[in-house]
Amino acid sequence: MADTVLYEVSDGLATITLNRPEAMNAMNIETKVAFRDAAQAAADDDAVRAILLTAAGDRAFCVGQDLKEHIGLLAADRESGSGGTMRTVREHYNPIVRALTGAAKPVVAGVNGVAAGAGFGFALAADYRVVADTAAFTTSFANVALTADSGISWTLPRVIGPSRATDLLLFPRSISAQEAYELGIANRLVPAAELRAEAEKVARALASGPTLAYAALKKSVAFGLTHSLEETLEKEDELQGLAGASEDHTIAVQAFVNKEKPKYLGR
Repeated sequence: MADTVLYEVSDGLATITLNRPEAMNAMNIETKVAFRDAAQAAADDDAVRAILLTAAGDRAFCVGQDLKEHIGLLAADRESGSGGTMRTVREHYNPIVRALTGAAKPVVAGVNGVAAGAGFGFALAADYRVVADTAAFTTSFANVALTADSGISWTLPRVIGPSRATDLLLFPRSISAQEAYELGIANRLVPAAELRAEAEKVARALASGPTLAYAALKKSVAFGLTHSLEETLEKEDELQGLAGASEDHTIAVQAFVNKEKPKYLGR
């Protein structure tokens, strides 16, 4: 895996670190491939019970597409007539978002700085966002004559509502960390100096929790957003049956009765 993305697994927690601080963690081809592979590895590994997505440096979480590389690729496309540059959405961004949103385990994003374009989309693909008080968000797509990608046209309306999402997509602007918290984009707002420790604390707590229950909760929420109440009740019944049959449920009940703290196994 390229060193533009760092990947580490420790005590059930997979940490994916975007590692191009000199370029504000912009997505060049090397980084996109490494990020895609790391996200999929974390999602597929049964030993991983939570994923932490973070970034190196203090200026940016991820500013999206590396436009310096992008402009050269566009020029090459014009010469060859291939149009291959924009396949990056299908080949890189979509698999990353699918891996994060579809992972049967919680995903936490520690947003340390600017999250723009696809970087904003990656943050929204996480289940929980711990955000530094110096961070900022912007959709940015329309500013470079592009439409939405990285799942942001699906995630952003579900977080802040369709009207506000449309406003931010049509008229990109910088959203401060405080406004992001008020809008619900940030789940937890912390001083910048405490961001990494707090994000890891949240992620490790989830990594030691009832993994199957967390996976079922993710499925329930996603299902309920696009189905009727009756269909959602049926889905809840199905998923609750699976959760109730897990070892972790028995452990939790026994711990409650014994007035002890449960030690979950993630199965």
